[in-house]
Amino acid sequence: MKILFIRHGEPDYKHDSLTQKGFKEAKILADYLETIEVRDYYCSPLGRAKATASDTLKRLNREATIYDWLREFPGYIIDEQTKEHRIPWDLMPAAWTNQPFIYDKDKWLQSPLMASGDIKDKYFNVTKNMDTLLASYGYHRNQNYYKCSEGNQDTIVIFCHFGVICVILSHLLGIAAPALWHGFYVAPASITTIVTEERVKGEVYFRCQGVGDTSHLYAANEPASTAGFFQEVYGAPFWQKTV
Repeated sequence: MKILFIRHGEPDYKHDSLTQKGFKEAKILADYLETIEVRDYYCSPLGRAKATASDTLKRLNREATIYDWLREFPGYIIDEQTKEHRIPWDLMPAAWTNQPFIYDKDKWLQSPLMASGDIKDKYFNVTKNMDTLLASYGYHRNQNYYKCSEGNQDTIVIFCHFGVICVILSHLLGIAAPALWHGFYVAPASITTIVTEERVKGEVYFRCQGVGDTSHLYAANEPASTAGFFQEVYGAPFWQKTV
């Protein structure tokens, strides 16, 4: 089985839609997706994800199943200084890298920072629903891997968001979510590919073939967006910094 996680195109967060570039990215994405056989489509209920999926679904005369748990991950932490709620993947290095357990796949939810808000409940809501979806295709969670009576060659496509993609990868691959949130960049309109490996009959693990792939954009001479990627050197953008 193959799962394609697609982050929405370049976002217009104010209107929960896409920028002009984002709509162009969605069309290029549709050009690619119409070349592959997809069993089922799933989508976040948010406007930017629906707008990204729209070209593909209209062109192929398909529909996507909308799941609320695929919306951008809603879990929050509490800022130690301001005491305000904030998302858990926009932190400065000193704020999280020295936290006990933060890199531990089994204990990161117990770290003081991640335990300060409602991350645990929201995390398990997403992972429980993802396991329910996988069970509908015959893959049943068995501790840290999956069992199946019969594998399949199906491809499914999920249009969603950076934060929730990392949560699902954390669950499937056994990696602490903060390491994914802060260590990986998933570009708008990119494709993250997960495939099943069944090297022992009936025993399944998921392997990542690629994170944030934008080759379909480059093939169409469309540069990948850097929305949400803070690649600057302190004090100046990296392309202006001199040695």
